[in-house]
Amino acid sequence: MKNFQQIAANVDVMPLLHAIQRKPHLWNANTIRTRYPQSPHHAAEDIILRFNDIPDDDITKVVNDKECLNYPALAELPQARPILFDLMRRVEGEQLGRVVITKLMPGKTIALHRDEGAPAEYYERYHVMLQNYPGSNFTCGDETVFMRSGDVWWFDNCKEHSVVNNGSDARITMIVDIRPC
Repeated sequence: MKNFQQIAANVDVMPLLHAIQRKPHLWNANTIRTRYPQSPHHAAEDIILRFNDIPDDDITKVVNDKECLNYPALAELPQARPILFDLMRRVEGEQLGRVVITKLMPGKTIALHRDEGAPAEYYERYHVMLQNYPGSNFTCGDETVFMRSGDVWWFDNCKEHSVVNNGSDARITMIVDIRPC
């Protein structure tokens, strides 16, 4: 595969998934990624753990911003930290960028798009699959994969990509941007 690489399997994501279940108020506390005009992510719900500082809720001002900071949800979900630190160690990362937990309900899609600016050019993009069911597939370029719960994948987010969830339940993913050494 040229657009995807599996980095890990069978990561214990249940503590984080359980913590998310117990804190539903975290979903959509910040909708900057899903509600800006022409967002390919409008069908998703987000929990933002790390992101850029957003002046006046205008995401266009941070497209090339490499500096990210912790958002309050990270303190409420400390179960994410071991997964993040293990992934940073595994891929020899030197800088942690954006971290977003995203949920896509059955029958919904993330529209075909390619990422631009620092998230695509400065960082590498990883998906930590917290929950997924058959029928939910991720396409990047001319390749499509099914990511199992507990899998971690790198993919080339500079290429056009999309997600279709035709599974039986929500697809929940932690998206992690890491700058490699």
